[in-house]
Amino acid sequence: MQKIYGIMAYIFDIKRFAINDGPGIRTTIFMKGCPLHCVWCHNPEGLSEKPVKLYTKKKCIGCQSCVEVCPQHNLVLTADGIQERGNCILCGRCTDECPTLALEMAGKAWQMDDLMTIVEKERKVMEDSGGGVTICGGEPLMHPDYLCELLDELGRRHFHRTVDTTLFASEQTVIRVAERCELFLIDLKLMDSELHQRYTGVPNQQILKNIRLVSSKGCPFWIRIPLIVGVNADDQNLEQSAKFIAGLPTQPEMVNLLVYHDVGKGKHARMGTTYNPEAIHMEAPSEELQRHALDIFNKHHLIAKIGG
Repeated sequence: MQKIYGIMAYIFDIKRFAINDGPGIRTTIFMKGCPLHCVWCHNPEGLSEKPVKLYTKKKCIGCQSCVEVCPQHNLVLTADGIQERGNCILCGRCTDECPTLALEMAGKAWQMDDLMTIVEKERKVMEDSGGGVTICGGEPLMHPDYLCELLDELGRRHFHRTVDTTLFASEQTVIRVAERCELFLIDLKLMDSELHQRYTGVPNQQILKNIRLVSSKGCPFWIRIPLIVGVNADDQNLEQSAKFIAGLPTQPEMVNLLVYHDVGKGKHARMGTTYNPEAIHMEAPSEELQRHALDIFNKHHLIAKIGG
């Protein structure tokens, strides 16, 4: 197992030409591991700190390259596609051999130089568009040392640095990261802590405290709120959210209301896990409800938009 900059962590995706992860055109780096387990999570492959394997049956041509190369004899071809026997050690041999990428490994250790080579490819595009690099996850603040070294390297190269985070971390970690980035994208799920615990697995007191901390220090930030009917799109939560944000020491540059989607369902299927196992009712808001939500935030003199 390889160590990165002396610190262990994994990256599960790098998205180039990203336009919804901060200002301008960006390269977004996805770090693995998240202390929250949101029911609607659209990146479930990023929840675990360790690599996970994904299988897409419709891509599989039944060549059995993966079966033959597996040192653990863990795989078998069945009428339902490739199945596992339960003794995978995540060595990655099967995913390396798969000619159609039906098997993929989410989670890779990167050398700093190799990672920067990817980032540097879009330097001109990022600079011309006022973009930069966004670090998200998962929850990047789970790996503060790794994150800070990465941000320091990006800073030395004069990239605009954005961190997309829940802020579910210690105050010390938030301060360390704030000193090394130009913008926070902060997720605000729910104002009621008990409901927050129910839908994300953790309470929200530390999150709200850290949002106030970021605001009080004058750090530029955006607030991003998933808009989910059945979870948080009710008037009570929207009003409480708008009042909380409007009452902060400094205002966010933007409030993004993100319309719910269930793209995580397909990823769970590829991982062999279950999306929304308790069958909690969730649906996307109508256009009328979206306009209503915007009106609530505008009423509190906040700059808000759908998407972003």
